[in-house]
Amino acid sequence: MNSYMAQRLKEYRRGNEEKGRLLVSCPDQPGIVSAVSAFLFEHGANIIESNQYTTDPEGGRFFLRIEFDCKGIREKKEDLKQAFASIAQTFGMTWSLSLASELKRVAIFVSKELHCLHELIWEWQSGNMMAEIAVVISNHEEAKEVVEPLNIPFHYMKANKDIRAEVERRQLELLERYKIDVIVLARYMQILTSEFVSAHPNRIINIHHSFLPAFIGANPYKRAYERGVKLIGATSHYVTDDLDEGPIIEQDIERVDHRDHAEDLKNIGRTIERSVLARAVKWHLEDRVIVHGNKTIVFN
Repeated sequence: MNSYMAQRLKEYRRGNEEKGRLLVSCPDQPGIVSAVSAFLFEHGANIIESNQYTTDPEGGRFFLRIEFDCKGIREKKEDLKQAFASIAQTFGMTWSLSLASELKRVAIFVSKELHCLHELIWEWQSGNMMAEIAVVISNHEEAKEVVEPLNIPFHYMKANKDIRAEVERRQLELLERYKIDVIVLARYMQILTSEFVSAHPNRIINIHHSFLPAFIGANPYKRAYERGVKLIGATSHYVTDDLDEGPIIEQDIERVDHRDHAEDLKNIGRTIERSVLARAVKWHLEDRVIVHGNKTIVFN
């Protein structure tokens, strides 16, 4: 990481050193918001943003995201977790508590096409995506000249189905070495094994160059052109064992017509892919996504 970005991240941490984030998912029932609010008040916290959603007013699932300020939260974090555990047990909560100043460490996987990588780096450099880009891993060497001038470690690993198991073993070792929190597949055109995916559940974000569930798999723009579509799009989702069927985080579309050939669709699609992936990654980094089954609740 270059000195400019190191300074920006340092300033961000300093400006958010007292900010916490609480995510909650539980069966809907009376008293949840009251109990959580009272807990935060009793521990000297001030709520600065709160969002909630219920799947069904009668017997549904309740979701909550709260951002709050709390003086000395870094020192209080473990005590807060222990104290909140009893509330979580009472309401049957799945929950997480994180600090805004503890930036997530990101690994970006990329192949030949670099437009999504460029977008992520631009968002990172401009301060719109606060994270530590810890490493870029690629099965091609094109990205090397993009990331190394920024002092981001680059690892080239040739990958194909014949050597996939060995390559993924080395990749998992790298992810552990760099203490990675989230993996971004920025047009990494390789299918991951179930062993790799299970090692990072709901922490691998992919961009699919199609408006899922249409045109799953390879060559979606060619197939979209052959089908004569009038809308094309892109989908960012968490990776699961089912190809291109994981929980969707973000999607977008743009209108096309009969004058657009397959290459035109591809060029238009690249622009959509870039923005869709950047938004999805940003929301994940800001703890705005809760996975529920094969869906997501996104408090954007």
